[in-house]
Amino acid sequence: MATDTQGEIVNKVKQSDKLVTVDLQKYYDDTQRIGLDLKQFLFKGLILKEKDFREQLEEYDWEQYKDQYVCVYCSTDAILSKWAFMLVGKHLTPYAKEVFKAQPDEIIHELYTRKLESVDWSQYADKFVILKGCSDDERPVPDSVYLYATQKLIPHVKKLMYGEACSNVPVYRG
Repeated sequence: MATDTQGEIVNKVKQSDKLVTVDLQKYYDDTQRIGLDLKQFLFKGLILKEKDFREQLEEYDWEQYKDQYVCVYCSTDAILSKWAFMLVGKHLTPYAKEVFKAQPDEIIHELYTRKLESVDWSQYADKFVILKGCSDDERPVPDSVYLYATQKLIPHVKKLMYGEACSNVPVYRG
């Protein structure tokens, strides 16, 4: 902090147009993610019997997945053919926002990078950029997203830091 000519305290960090804080949480996708474990459609949770599998899929309530990201996986060691996932996808497509072959927490990186792809990273040219370090549990930012943002920022920034303006860790200086 510094004082101006009238003795008032001036926050030069806030006045600086070269210092920019980027909060990656604002790129979080709030669409609900839900998992669909295929073991419920398998004989003893392990064996895919095609006729039974198809019948169960026909009778299943797919509307419960309306406008959600659905993550299809199998929690057992069952060996499933690609067509099994395709059949599930056929049923989910009219309802789900999108279908993934993954656990729900495994798609966070993908959802972030989709939004970050549209960022004009050149807006940070010759700036001192801080990637905000604190995130809440409701909108987690995985390490992989910080890595992605770092790769996008380095060609443009004068300096890249992690944390907060008052306490940061230098990462890169161009």
